[in-house]
Amino acid sequence: MQAATPARRSRGRQALILAAFLALVFAVYGASVSVTQPAIEGWYADLAKPGFTPPNVAFPIAWTAIFLLMALAGWQAWRRSVPGTFGWPLACFLTQLALNFAWSALFFGEGEILLALIDVIALILALLATTVAFWQISRPAGVMLLPYLAWLCFATVLNAEILRLNP
Repeated sequence: MQAATPARRSRGRQALILAAFLALVFAVYGASVSVTQPAIEGWYADLAKPGFTPPNVAFPIAWTAIFLLMALAGWQAWRRSVPGTFGWPLACFLTQLALNFAWSALFFGEGEILLALIDVIALILALLATTVAFWQISRPAGVMLLPYLAWLCFATVLNAEILRLNP
């Protein structure tokens, strides 16, 4: 169900909110990279990994695109929302963003593969809630989150296989 057409928002406010979504999302991305990068050449390199593990270079490319789409989806959903009704969608968005960072901190920062697997399952549920909330406001915003959902499903299988191969 599409939301009612929102009241017009000034271009300046729209640009400010877009900048805020981009800044927030890429701050989380940067924090994730800061805990991930040291482990890539460290303990992660020594883990047994399944044959379908992408090369390390694929991850920053995929995540940069996903984080950009995530920010644009948040902004689009906000833009299309009726003023005063964005609380639940924003809470879902912020929850999935926090769980996204938590996965990096658990998996790469702490080497807690099992806890990271539990976290990514919670992240998928939070992202599903975000996608539904955004979809109800703006179908394009919901669609922009689908590559993220697909990547998370793949990452969950990869996480589970790494756990299985490294008891």
